[in-house]
Amino acid sequence: MQQTYSTDRLLLNEIHLNDAEFISELVNTPEWIKFIGDRNIKSIADANEYIQKIISNPNTNFWVVRIQDQQTPIGIITFIKRDNLDHHDIGFAFLAKYTKKGYAHEASIVVLNDAVKNANHKLILATTVKENTNSIQLLEKLGLRFYKEIQNESQLLLVYSITADKLLIDQLTESFFNIFANSNQQQPDWNTIFTICLPETIIIKKNSGKEEVYNLNTFIEPRKKILSDGTLTEFREYETSEETRVVGSIAQRFSRFQKKGYHKGTYFEGNGNKLFQYVKTNSGWKISSVIWEDDTLE
Repeated sequence: MQQTYSTDRLLLNEIHLNDAEFISELVNTPEWIKFIGDRNIKSIADANEYIQKIISNPNTNFWVVRIQDQQTPIGIITFIKRDNLDHHDIGFAFLAKYTKKGYAHEASIVVLNDAVKNANHKLILATTVKENTNSIQLLEKLGLRFYKEIQNESQLLLVYSITADKLLIDQLTESFFNIFANSNQQQPDWNTIFTICLPETIIIKKNSGKEEVYNLNTFIEPRKKILSDGTLTEFREYETSEETRVVGSIAQRFSRFQKKGYHKGTYFEGNGNKLFQYVKTNSGWKISSVIWEDDTLE
C-alpha cells in the first residue's frame, strides 16, 4: 500500500506522531465511542502511544485524510489484517461535521482501488454494527455486500465483503462512462475505450424497435464529433445502480444510468439501462459487449 494518496479534494497520508492531537479528538467523539469503542485516550501522550502501536504493527495501515486546499485533518481510512478475520478489513471514521459530503467515499475508493493491485487481496472485508446505518450505507455504496455476522468480545459485528474482481469491474465500468464526459472543462479520452474493451467489442443501441450495431470505431466517430463541435456540452453520464454477477472469468452487469448536459444549448436529462459483458483476459478484465436502451416517455 502507498504512503500517500490524493484525489480531487483530498490528501491521504500515513499516520504520524504529529497527528496525535487530531487522533485524540477523533477517538473521543460520541460516534467513535458508540460505534467503535472507547480507546481510553485521555491525553496527547495516550494518543502518541496509540499511534506508535499502529505504526509498529505491519498488519495495520492508517491514513489521515485532509482537505487538499486547507490541509485540515477530517478523518481516517484504515486497512487492517485482523486476527479474527481471514482477509484485510477496510475502515473509516470522520469528524461529524465532515460527514455527508462524500469525503469518506472518495477516500475509501482510492485505497480500495490500490489494494486490488495486490494479487493477495482477492477479498476485502469491512465490519460495522447494525446500529451504524451511515456506515452500512457507505459500505453498500462502495460495492460491499453483507457477508456474515461474527461475535467480537461483547459486540455482534456485521461483516461486509467485496471481491477484487468486482472492484476491478467497477473501475472498468466507471472508466467507460467517463470516456464521454466533457463537463467542468474535462475532455473525452477516446483512447481509453481501446484499453478497456476487447478489439472485437460490439456495442448495440436499442432504439424504437430497431437495433443499431457498432464496433469501437463506428461507435466513437459520431460521438467524437458532437462532443467536440459544441453540439453536446457539459455532458456527463453516470451509473445510478447496478447488479453484477461474476462467474469464473466471465461477468455480466445490469446498469441503470443517468445522463445530463446541453444539446445545442438546451439543457436535458435522461435515464436508461445498459447491459455490460466482460471477460477476464491475461491482461485483466475487459469489456466484450455493451447494449443500451434509453428510457422513452410514455
